[in-house]
Amino acid sequence: MPAAERADPAPAGNGRLGATVFAAERQLGGGLTHMRTLLDVTDFGVLPGRHIDATPGARAALRAASDVAGPVVLRFPPGEYHLWPDDAQRRELYVSNTVGDDPRYGVKAIALVVEEADDLVIAGEGARLVLHGLQTTFAVIDSHRIRVEGLEFDFAVPTVVDATVVDAGVEEGRAYRQIRVPAATLFSVEGASIRWHGETLGSGEVAWSGRDALEYTQIHDPARRRTWRAPNPLFDRVRSIRPVGERDVRIDYEHAEEPSDLGLVYSMRSTTRDHPGGLVLDSSDVTLSRLRFRFLHGFGVVAQMSRDVSFEGCEFQTPPDSGRHSAGFADFIQFSGCSGRAVVRDCLFDGPHDDPINIHGTYLRVAGQPDSRTLELEYPHPETAGFPQFSPGDEIEIVDRATLQAIASATVRTVRQPSGRDHDQPLRTIVVTVDAELLGDLVGRTAVENVTRTPIVRIARNIFRNVPTRGVLVTTRRAVLIEENRFERTEMAGIYVSCDADEWWESGPVRDLTIRGNEFIEPGGPAIFLDPRNTRSDPGHPVHSGVVVAENRFVLDGVSALDAKSTHGIRFRNNGIVRLGRPTPDIVLQSCSDVGIEFDGDEPPAAPLAGSPPSGN
Repeated sequence: MPAAERADPAPAGNGRLGATVFAAERQLGGGLTHMRTLLDVTDFGVLPGRHIDATPGARAALRAASDVAGPVVLRFPPGEYHLWPDDAQRRELYVSNTVGDDPRYGVKAIALVVEEADDLVIAGEGARLVLHGLQTTFAVIDSHRIRVEGLEFDFAVPTVVDATVVDAGVEEGRAYRQIRVPAATLFSVEGASIRWHGETLGSGEVAWSGRDALEYTQIHDPARRRTWRAPNPLFDRVRSIRPVGERDVRIDYEHAEEPSDLGLVYSMRSTTRDHPGGLVLDSSDVTLSRLRFRFLHGFGVVAQMSRDVSFEGCEFQTPPDSGRHSAGFADFIQFSGCSGRAVVRDCLFDGPHDDPINIHGTYLRVAGQPDSRTLELEYPHPETAGFPQFSPGDEIEIVDRATLQAIASATVRTVRQPSGRDHDQPLRTIVVTVDAELLGDLVGRTAVENVTRTPIVRIARNIFRNVPTRGVLVTTRRAVLIEENRFERTEMAGIYVSCDADEWWESGPVRDLTIRGNEFIEPGGPAIFLDPRNTRSDPGHPVHSGVVVAENRFVLDGVSALDAKSTHGIRFRNNGIVRLGRPTPDIVLQSCSDVGIEFDGDEPPAAPLAGSPPSGN
């Protein structure tokens, strides 16, 4: 963006002069406020409704809010604000499930940074923040008692291209399609190819670009209200491409096979998760309330190494009548290595490119054992590295990677590890010393989990729709309650419980999981899938335990209500199952024990896989 179009922040101190103090009786965001200092971003040169860069003024306002001693409210008045990356704050940060330690992406641009703040409310009912280029929408870092409410976030040019087939057929012996893209999508036709691209930044560079099908595609069928991953035929054997008006493109092919995808939406993107969509890092008591995420670039909102984080009443969905379908580049919400309570309630999840909710820890592979009390650990997955995992006093559990059974536990005494904020230490290795003598053959065959940083979870009254994967992934040993949610046609399982020390390395086992009062409408895989990735299982030594599935409603077509492996103590009761199509066992069990199943009326019993112990009542 040209420098002349950017707003300059107000001179130092102007925002303070405009601040007011208001008293105890005002109700804000569900909590009673007492003598809160009120700051307004307009006191810092940020004006809604103008297509200028609000980044410098917003940064000054956030800095002033963090400097106030005592409770603060920072207000964004209703209106539209534009945030460009040219003057965004930049931080070297390493975030789970993104780009690992790839040095090309270590530094992130962040539109709004809340850092070292305490007791701050950011209130923005009616405020719409439009991001440009590639950025993280917001980051809460090293902060406590933070509430962000009412804001709407969107991107001027989303990094996912949603192309709808609006016409198709065969003319003069050749097939053709006409595709339509949203008004926000920028492109140019170059010969028999399309170049999709972002905006031109103040540096003169284009924010991003790619050609034709890009690197990844998922397909959405608005009529059937399903979304799935599949190959992209739009750019196969292309003869010519030409624009038809401002938003339509006609593609002619070398073949005469009539397309059968009229009305389908092809959602295309790259596969590089260079930014988290939002970030809550090393913070506690953070609530995100009534936020509307119209698009998130990168890897969703990540809560990492934080405590007591809640999402309430948030909406992850594209703007109505925008022609867009994809509200996210990957996941919507991820909790990684968190503790305290992880709460997601009363939210809408519509149109991600991966899982709406994923809650997990991270297994580290044991790569060395210098002595009987010291372990050299490593991040084995290329997309996760660079952040700290342990503090002195944390309890760790060492598991056999093949069975996922615990073989030892200990308490951390000292640790040498990356900071997550720089590359001064090796980014893939961590060295811990513990308080106990360990076995001497742990290298390679074992993995370590920090069991102190595992949260209690509540996921309640959310709606999941147009999901190409699972609705909820959760692996934590503390109490998990998933209740009164509606899962609409997830392409895979509605709820997926893994535990994996071989692929994604997402830990750990569940010990107390209650799934009750939910609706599972035509999932593409088992509605509830308990699928630990152990390669050797024994019913006498299960990975998961303590699972109650009660009072749920399942509408199924060719899949099971529950598919469970290596789980002890399943209780399946008072559930209603409606079958629409192919008959399939309601329950599938493998290497499970102490299973109690109660069906209403004359419903048939489960059909365990061969070799599984029989179910009991």
